[in-house]
Amino acid sequence: QVQLVESGGGLVQAGDSLRLSCAASGRTISSNVMGWFRQAPGSEREVVAGISWSGGRTYYADSAKGRFTISRDNAKNTVTLQMNSLKAEDTAVYYCAVRRLGEPWGSVGSTSSYGYWGQGTQVTVSS
Repeated sequence: QVQLVESGGGLVQAGDSLRLSCAASGRTISSNVMGWFRQAPGSEREVVAGISWSGGRTYYADSAKGRFTISRDNAKNTVTLQMNSLKAEDTAVYYCAVRRLGEPWGSVGSTSSYGYWGQGTQVTVSS
């Protein structure tokens, strides 16, 4: 059992930056791939970024490449999403998720491969 708590969301203007944090408790997540997802009202949940257990491999959705950076600190049991140059279309609830062990990296963007989810944090970008 693991609990995830996201923080750092808020209301910002286009072009601003936000840093989202995900704190895990209950057990270590150092062996798990971690992901950030987002869901806007009326839209399906979509992957934003993923990171391997060691942090050596990362994945970004096309919409996030060049603007967002995912990182992790296994010693602190945390995952971070640095978001720069925010756009209005980035407005969504952002979720941190723990991927199940043994899932192939190639499907890191598959929501069904993640077993634990945080409550989400709202990011609103005004233009």
